[in-house]
Amino acid sequence: VQLQASGGGLVQAGGSLKLSCAASRSLSSINSMDWFRQAPGRQREFVAGVSIGGVGNYIDSVEGRFTISRDNAKNMVYLQMNSLRPEDTAVYYCSALLPGPRRLRSWGQGTQFTVSS
Repeated sequence: VQLQASGGGLVQAGGSLKLSCAASRSLSSINSMDWFRQAPGRQREFVAGVSIGGVGNYIDSVEGRFTISRDNAKNMVYLQMNSLRPEDTAVYYCSALLPGPRRLRSWGQGTQFTVSS
């Protein structure tokens, strides 16, 4: 599955932003759709994931501020981000955990946004 992330840009601290991820095919077989991020000089980290049933899970630093959702009918995944902080600045990647025992992932190209203080 090919993924296309969008929605990045520049936002002030405390502001909101919504990222979108468009998939090239149905997500009905993709149990987990996730967002990762990579800040300059840091390793890529998991941010949030949503199960096929719509249950989200988050890292502690974004819990209560970010909301991940998916629309299986539209092959879309979203990340609504509120109360943004400068430390949220990163390139954000959409990722699909592919079916099968090897737990391979498909990655989008990433979308950058910067939170100014």
